[in-house]
Amino acid sequence: MQIKAAVIHEIGGDFVIEDVEIGDPQSGEVLVEIASVGLCHTDVAAQHGHLPFPMPGVVGHEGAGVVKAIGEGVTKVAVGDKVALSFNNCGECASCKKGEPGYCASFMALNFGGVRPDGTSALSQGGTPLGSNFFGQSSFATAAIANQRNVVKLADDADLSIVGPLGCGVQTGAGAVMNSFDAQAGEALLVMGGGSVGLSGALAGVVRNLSTIIVVEPVASRRELALELGATHAIDPAAGPVSEQVRAIIPAGVDYVLDTTANVAVLGEAFASLGYRGTIGLIGVPADPEAVMFLPMMGAQVLGAKVIGIVEGDSNPDEFIPELLALHAAGKFPFDRLITKRPFGELNEAIAAQHAGEGIKIVLTHG
Repeated sequence: MQIKAAVIHEIGGDFVIEDVEIGDPQSGEVLVEIASVGLCHTDVAAQHGHLPFPMPGVVGHEGAGVVKAIGEGVTKVAVGDKVALSFNNCGECASCKKGEPGYCASFMALNFGGVRPDGTSALSQGGTPLGSNFFGQSSFATAAIANQRNVVKLADDADLSIVGPLGCGVQTGAGAVMNSFDAQAGEALLVMGGGSVGLSGALAGVVRNLSTIIVVEPVASRRELALELGATHAIDPAAGPVSEQVRAIIPAGVDYVLDTTANVAVLGEAFASLGYRGTIGLIGVPADPEAVMFLPMMGAQVLGAKVIGIVEGDSNPDEFIPELLALHAAGKFPFDRLITKRPFGELNEAIAAQHAGEGIKIVLTHG
C-alpha cells in the first residue's frame, strides 16, 4: 500500500514528505491509519544522529489513529479501534515480566534498530528498504505498522488530535513524578525545563498535591503557562544561580528534581537545590551520548541523595495512558493546554518553531 511519509535521507537532513510503500501487518502486528502524531525531541535527536537509526528512514513515535488491519494472532485490538501508539518492548525479558517495559532488554533493538526482529522493514521506496519500526511505529506518515504490544486501545470517543503525546513525552514527564518518584502530598518538586515533558511533570505534581512545584525555564511565556497550570513558582535561570533562587523559596531544598535538559551545568544547579534524601531523575537525552554528570561524592553521601535514570516515566502504557486520560476527563490533568496543532506538511517548520520556543508540544495532523 502506498502512503505519504516524512523521510530523512541523511543525518542532519530535512524531512521530505514522499510516497512510500508500507507492507501488510505480519504476525502480531497492527496497521494503523495515523490521524495525528506528536513532535518529540527524540525524533529530532534521531534526525541529527544523536540516537542510532538507519538512514534513509522514517521516525515519529507519538502516533494516534485507527486500526485498519491486523496480523495473525492479534487479539488486543480489532479493525476500527482507536489507538495511541507508544514504545515497543519484547514482553518476555525479566523487566517486561515485572511490568517495567521501559527497561526491556531489547529496548534499543526494538525501538531504534530500524527493522523488525526478523530483519525486514515495513517500509520501502522504489524497492529499497527504509529505516522503519522507530519506537515500533515510524508514525511520521499517513499510516504505520505497529506491534500489538505498543498499541493502547482507546475509547470510541477519544480525541485522536491530542492523545498521541501520551505515548511518550507526556507519559514520561507525568510518570516520572507519579511512578518513578511516587511523589506524595506536601513534598517539593523542581522541574528543570518547561517543555512538554517538564510541564507534564508539573501537572503530575498538581495531581499529587505537592506543596511546592518550581519550574525553571528561560522562556517567559512558558513560565507564565507553568503558573497557570499549577506550578507554585516559575523562575528564570538568567536571574541568578538556580540553586540560590530555589533555596530562597524553600531553604531546606527540594525532595525531587526532574531534569529534562541533559545539560551538565544545569545538573550541577539541580544537585545544589536538593534537600536531604532527595532524588534527581534524569530524563533528558544528551546531545553527546558519552556526556558525564558531575556528582560531588561527599555531598551525595551527606544528603543521602539518589540519582536515577528514567525511561518513559517508568510507565506501563496500557495502564498509565488510560489513567492520564481519566484524569484529563475529570479536569485534573489538562495536558491539552500544552498542544499546538499544525498540518503534517509543515513538519520542518514545526521543528523550527518548537526550537524557537513558539510551541510546547506540536501535534501534526492529517486532513
